[in-house]
Amino acid sequence: MTNDKLLDIKNVVKHFDISGGLLEQLSLEKGRVVRKQVTVKAVNDVSFTIYPGETFSVVGESGCGKSTLARTTIGLYPPNSGEIHYRDDRIDNLTSQQMLPYRSKMQMIFQDPYASLNPRMKVRQTLEEPVVFHNRNISQSEVKDKVAEVMGQVGLDAKWMDRYPHEFSGGQRQRISIARALMVDPDFIVADEPISALDVSIQAQILNLMMDAQEKRGLTYMFITHDLSVVEHISTRVAVMYLGSLCEVAPAEDLFASPRHPYTQALLSAIPKLGHKRPKHVKLKGEVPTPINLPSGCVFHGRCVYARDRCKQEIPKLDRLDSRTRIACHGVEEGWL
Repeated sequence: MTNDKLLDIKNVVKHFDISGGLLEQLSLEKGRVVRKQVTVKAVNDVSFTIYPGETFSVVGESGCGKSTLARTTIGLYPPNSGEIHYRDDRIDNLTSQQMLPYRSKMQMIFQDPYASLNPRMKVRQTLEEPVVFHNRNISQSEVKDKVAEVMGQVGLDAKWMDRYPHEFSGGQRQRISIARALMVDPDFIVADEPISALDVSIQAQILNLMMDAQEKRGLTYMFITHDLSVVEHISTRVAVMYLGSLCEVAPAEDLFASPRHPYTQALLSAIPKLGHKRPKHVKLKGEVPTPINLPSGCVFHGRCVYARDRCKQEIPKLDRLDSRTRIACHGVEEGWL
């Protein structure tokens, strides 16, 4: 990992208006017609940096905004505010045409290998399409050689390139998805829970494949998952997310050895451990709030056993605890936690 920034995310916000049409927004309250707009606050003022060659994992409960953050990072969703920089270039404000040079450098592997592949396209067509699109002058023989080469790299027989997706297993389909991402020789890949839809016996194979590709190609990963055992195994650094906000960002070894944020402590305490008859499990109180109506102050204060008055009133900033770790917690900042 170098000190040069590959991706720099600054104060990114992504909200979704789910109000519907005008008539759906209108309601009658105390004899008056009132228009109400409903907004899902999926990502709120998120900032982080990803360095070349590392695996930056984002973890958290379902619905915390991990996938939205991933899609916003790579440009599939435009942010409502904030900035996204790829190396030295700002890319969040570019048009579709201006983004084309960056599309080949930034690729994505989706969660569901059954939904992410076009069932009407043969594997050859699926893999040829991005290469031809980004290299207009490439010959057909070069494209075919490239497809055969990358299929071999992900453990697929090149003889299968004229088959359709339904002729493959789930693990093989995910290998095809990985091959599609690798076809344009990217620098950065966002992997949105790439193994969660697969059998446990296949998950290790896919992870090993991704790690081999990272080593051979010098890839950088943003890995979205809720499987903490996987995170500990593959990550360089980890960002813990709760209700659209980052709680803690730290190197993987530091995070698992000594978590500082109360939410991170609760997450890690839930991991089953062999040889511990009575693991110290941190029980959270209350229910997960809705991202439509976020709590005031720290979004975690309603479930935190250490919460004080300041936590209920003031949003904590993701401040640097030391040279390697950043924490968003008033208790850690003031020293009483």
